[in-house]
Amino acid sequence: MTPLVILDRDGVINEDSDQYIRSVDEWRPIPGSIDAIARLSRAGIQVAVATNQSGLSRGSFGLDELEAIHAALRERVAAAGGEIAAIAYCPHLPTEGCDCRKPRTGLLDAIQRELQLPLEGAPFIGDSLKDLQAAETAGCRPVLVTTGKGADTRAALATPGVQLENPDAVTVFPDLAAAAAAILDQH
Repeated sequence: MTPLVILDRDGVINEDSDQYIRSVDEWRPIPGSIDAIARLSRAGIQVAVATNQSGLSRGSFGLDELEAIHAALRERVAAAGGEIAAIAYCPHLPTEGCDCRKPRTGLLDAIQRELQLPLEGAPFIGDSLKDLQAAETAGCRPVLVTTGKGADTRAALATPGVQLENPDAVTVFPDLAAAAAAILDQH
């Protein structure tokens, strides 16, 4: 049984932007992602989100905007009959050296503490190498979706010297809906 699934946000749940998702108006779910989260939740799986949000430190958006985006996400999932158990975010710049910014595992550790569920073997679905590295380091099962930056990440996995201990352990799906369906088939 998979009691926990962890998701990256931008590029996995919603469309990504190089200029950051700065408001609820800019937040657009990827087709099928909200229903996928709701289906996982209805199956008894705790769904958590772990997201780097350096736009906070860069001044691209404020905490009120970030909280409004997360409230909208939770509302959409609830309207589909599901629930997001936890959302953890890193507000720091890459240069700050914090423990929470992926590929470090601070966000995953925070989710584990909050939900009291093991990370070991839990699918972590992301679209970037940082997501996969954090998953691998924390003992999660790295899952890549090719939405967002995922297609580029998939290509990078085939590159010699990629900074992932076991790139062959990464399962690849076209999107969150397909990844959720596979998880539910195993559940």
